[in-house]
Amino acid sequence: MTTTSTAEAGLAGMRDELDRTDLRLLDTLRDRIEICVRIAEYKREHAVPMMQPHRIGVVQERAARFGAANGIDGTFLRRLYDLIIEETCRVEDLVIDGPPTERRTGADEQA
Repeated sequence: MTTTSTAEAGLAGMRDELDRTDLRLLDTLRDRIEICVRIAEYKREHAVPMMQPHRIGVVQERAARFGAANGIDGTFLRRLYDLIIEETCRVEDLVIDGPPTERRTGADEQA
């Protein structure tokens, strides 16, 4: 095997690893949004205001601590969480303002 083909094989392996990591990241984002939907349903059922500014601060501070402990730029994490929080607020607004939904059980989903 030539040096170029060895380098390409090594790079392909790392890209495969990156693709698997990206998939886990996307799965985690989906899970986070699904949890936010459940939170929004709870807020709607119990007349809790959608916006909870103190909670946003808690999430942002936890991300900042994680970044500092793991060598990840704090500005990047703040921007990332700004986007994530913006999307979850949008989804929560849709749920809170929308019609009540019926919970699906595992059996319903398999049908």
